[in-house]
Amino acid sequence: MGSSVTLDDIGAKIPHNDMQFHRTTIADLLGRQQLSFPGAQPVSFARKHFAELQRTDYFLCEKTDGIRCLLYLTSFVGQGEEEAQFLIDRKNEYYYIARESLHLPRDEVNPATFHTGTLLDGELVRQDCGNGRTRLVYLIFDALCMLGESITDRPFHVRLGKINALVMKPYKTFARKYPTDVEAQPFGLQLKKMETSYGSQMMFRDVLPNLPHGNDGLIFTCKTTPYVAGTDPHILKWKPPHENTIDFKLQIVGFPMDEDEDGVYEDWDAKPEIELLVNHGDREGGYQRFANLALTDAEWEAIKGMGEQIDHRIIECFRDPITGCWRPKIEKDGTPRYRDDKKDANHISTVKSVIESIEDAVTEEDLVANSKKIRDCWKEREAEERRRHEHEKRRAHEAEMNKRRMAEAARQRQQAMEQDDDDAPKYDE
Repeated sequence: MGSSVTLDDIGAKIPHNDMQFHRTTIADLLGRQQLSFPGAQPVSFARKHFAELQRTDYFLCEKTDGIRCLLYLTSFVGQGEEEAQFLIDRKNEYYYIARESLHLPRDEVNPATFHTGTLLDGELVRQDCGNGRTRLVYLIFDALCMLGESITDRPFHVRLGKINALVMKPYKTFARKYPTDVEAQPFGLQLKKMETSYGSQMMFRDVLPNLPHGNDGLIFTCKTTPYVAGTDPHILKWKPPHENTIDFKLQIVGFPMDEDEDGVYEDWDAKPEIELLVNHGDREGGYQRFANLALTDAEWEAIKGMGEQIDHRIIECFRDPITGCWRPKIEKDGTPRYRDDKKDANHISTVKSVIESIEDAVTEEDLVANSKKIRDCWKEREAEERRRHEHEKRRAHEAEMNKRRMAEAARQRQQAMEQDDDDAPKYDE
């Protein structure tokens, strides 16, 4: 479903020089030296992560099958200061949302206010509204900056609180007062609902079957850690074993040879040999062959029918559990899922992590079976936190009482001294 959404449908990609200006501005806001995409990336869930979920509090949400992008809320000087918004994809390219088509107030009382210096992280997805209607929605799941201040150093639960207070509450108030205006905007805004890490059974039973959009797994995010640009080991991505995929760079090696009365030639209609390349980074030799892509004849015909260039595109693939071959993830129309929202294929470290998840597959049943232990550990930490809080409360109360007793004793001493002075003999001079 995610591939049915493109940022070109919503905004206009801005020129390179303008991108560099905004990249520099965002880097300054975040206190970063790099101008690269500042978004966090999860690691694949492996069996070893059950111990992590028992040891530390994590929030749990569904993994939306949409387009991952940042929403940058800023301003420019026109007839006074005017709001401006950009969507930033994982290629770190900026798409300007048409002027005055989107309004996100920062104040519940004054709807004319708007955000400047706010950077949100989320997923753009097409939701089913019923009766054949759909609606684009930006599902927020994190934030990097809020009103000109970097909040990447704040714990995740604090960042969520700021999103709710400073973005969602003003937006909901505005939507209630001006529903027609909000409906006309290019997309709606929602804060992705977070559950406790032991709620996997509820997610599988109640949440996932009733989602109005595509889903391909779960996300566990540590409650107490800061926001990390790049790979974050405290964001865990779980997918069903058959949904564990890798984004490769596709490269055509060659087409089968054919021969007729005119000679020998490559048959460009026939199914070619296609390599899948993995990104090893510039220091390790760049892109290197990983495997061949296994295509059926019908899939190759569907690719040809698209009439598009496929060489060096990023393609999402899964490993066939029976043959072990790498196969393309296929869309509803029979064509492969290309990841045109990504500039590069997965790094070899990510590939190894995904393969570890495939070979040490954690199933839905495994998550449910471990949820009780995760819950017990969570509740134990919760109880310990309550005990610690009560202990600190008692200590603070005792300290306050001691302070009052000491003040009362000092007052009584002072009073006694003054009484002694009153009782002393008085002599006329």
